[in-house]
Amino acid sequence: MKSEVLTFDETKKYLKISDSTLYRLVQSKRIPAAKVGRSWRFRKERIDQWLKEQEKVK
Repeated sequence: MKSEVLTFDETKKYLKISDSTLYRLVQSKRIPAAKVGRSWRFRKERIDQWLKEQEKVK
């Protein structure tokens, strides 16, 4: 099964967060991301998994 790859803009819209919030999460390595050239890429399945883990943190 292929995993959908999201761009920075697609990810921030998917998560409904601002540029600065997503950038801060990426820079602090708190969200799974990969840098391809000068652009960030996110695997949707990893983002979904990360979201589930965030629910357990409380």
